[in-house]
Amino acid sequence: MTLPASSATSSTPAAAALWKPVLLRACVALVFGAVTVFWGSPSVHVLAWGSGLYLLATAGAAFRASSVPAAAATVVGLAGVGALLTQSDTGVGVSALVGLLVLGVFELVRGFRQRGRHVLARDWIISGVVAIGTAAALPFFISLGAHALLGVAGGGAIISGVLWVLSGLSLRHDGRTASAEAVN
Repeated sequence: MTLPASSATSSTPAAAALWKPVLLRACVALVFGAVTVFWGSPSVHVLAWGSGLYLLATAGAAFRASSVPAAAATVVGLAGVGALLTQSDTGVGVSALVGLLVLGVFELVRGFRQRGRHVLARDWIISGVVAIGTAAALPFFISLGAHALLGVAGGGAIISGVLWVLSGLSLRHDGRTASAEAVN
């Protein structure tokens, strides 16, 4: 997924150092996705805690990976707090909608602005589209309850988690290749 615009782009130390926060974000998304897949009949409390912790962890991981500015990460984190506090299908659905929409818009804009200049630009575009799509779908599933909401949010998390795993591993590999070439 992560394809640099030039060979010079992939060998920068800053790009090579991004693999850890990118993989952290991938792990957060995949753990949440796995919980949503394997929890048979979740209650509203499972929905609230799972979604709230997912949004909080995603905010921190996205900020560490330089995907979004601090203000956007704060809004996503506050959406997670809102999900934890409301403990209702509607409250969690609206909180997740706001958090994922803000995250998606910021990543999409950043991806288009940095296209060709940053190694993660294409991944930000894809992740932004997935987050916006997930946010747009959530209101249609609020009336169906916790299981449906977790399914929609978990599906988006799995898609973005796989994207970020591929991106993080590509960054790690490219960083190792660049440092090995510099030594020789």
